[in-house]
Amino acid sequence: MELYYSFSILIVLASFFAYLNLRILKLPSTIGIMLIAIFVSLLIRIIGSNIFPNTTLSFFNLISEFDFTEILMGAMLNFLLFAGAIHVNFSDLREQRSPIFVFSTVSVIISTFVVAFLLYNIAPLFHENIPFIYCLLFGALISPTDPIAVLGILKQAKVPKTLETKIAGESLFNDGVAVVLFAVILQLTKADAIDISIGSISWLLAKEALGGLLLGVLLGFGTSNAIKKIDDYKVSVLITLSVVMGGYLIAHTLHISGPLTMVAAGLIIGNYGKKTAMSPETKDYLNKFWELVDEIMNAILFLFIGFELLLIPDLVSHLALGVMAIIIVLLARLLSIWIPSAIVPFKNKFLKGALTVMVWGGLRGGVSIALVLSIDNGAHKNLLLEITYFVVVFSIVVQGLTVGKVAKKALAAN
Repeated sequence: MELYYSFSILIVLASFFAYLNLRILKLPSTIGIMLIAIFVSLLIRIIGSNIFPNTTLSFFNLISEFDFTEILMGAMLNFLLFAGAIHVNFSDLREQRSPIFVFSTVSVIISTFVVAFLLYNIAPLFHENIPFIYCLLFGALISPTDPIAVLGILKQAKVPKTLETKIAGESLFNDGVAVVLFAVILQLTKADAIDISIGSISWLLAKEALGGLLLGVLLGFGTSNAIKKIDDYKVSVLITLSVVMGGYLIAHTLHISGPLTMVAAGLIIGNYGKKTAMSPETKDYLNKFWELVDEIMNAILFLFIGFELLLIPDLVSHLALGVMAIIIVLLARLLSIWIPSAIVPFKNKFLKGALTVMVWGGLRGGVSIALVLSIDNGAHKNLLLEITYFVVVFSIVVQGLTVGKVAKKALAAN
């Protein structure tokens, strides 16, 4: 019952903040909800304990009790990735497969090490000595672009279709590499011994990524063929729900990538399934259902991100380093996109200004916060949490609100 009450409060707040955003701020829904949640969090931190101490304590305990990492990585991310993938045109992805593959693998690795190197050398200037292994950990969790933030913002930013596909495709597929990198580096911060040979890491990556993709393909084709034998939109929607929830359980049991399972299953059902297995009525209901799920989950997620501010012990002690971390992450993003694009002979050349849009459109979001919260409590967790939060909020608010204008200006010469 406690869980029901907790989610009830979050749903009420999400709907109220969404209403306020539409009436007053008139920003993109996710950004507006997050900004209002951040504002409320600041009020609670500054004056809440003096004006309404009991309510403040109860709300703080409510936020603290939620396992954000488990809620996002174990539940919400699966729904959001499936909802996003089911609306992506597979032919567009296939046309841009080379840059998507390179940017979702090689670029993540390049960015991880660039961020680590820069943070390790710059942090002492701000009187912080962070071990290199923790700088690598931060690089791994902050390097992948967040599919939830990216897909939500790209819906409203008018960028060329090919460029939108590159950015969206990269964000959908880079979780596998990033999570494996993060998991390996996190183990290295602990006393437990771990096999870090090239062979073991390659096997872990192959098992996580390829295993997740294979499971998703099997679920996608199996579900499409099952829906093909019936003509009932209610049962069809229920089956897709079972793919997300049951598919995650299978992926978790097999220790393979749940996010990649959802992406693959969503792509197959959204393309093969819609074309061969669904009547127009079923297709219409399925699209509307998952669009609604996407909107509701996004509202709750960005509400969470805003309220995670309450869990940061000190908002000002690492402000300068947080600002520098934003610059470091942007520079690493630039290098991780520019280096592969300069070396790899992609079939289709990039439009002039496309690299600028890809750098500025590579948003960070809830996945980065979930990963940093999964780090064991220790000497460096609070510092990493604070600078991660600075990067994520800047990314979503500043980059998210301006990516459309940046794209228009950068691509004006084409």
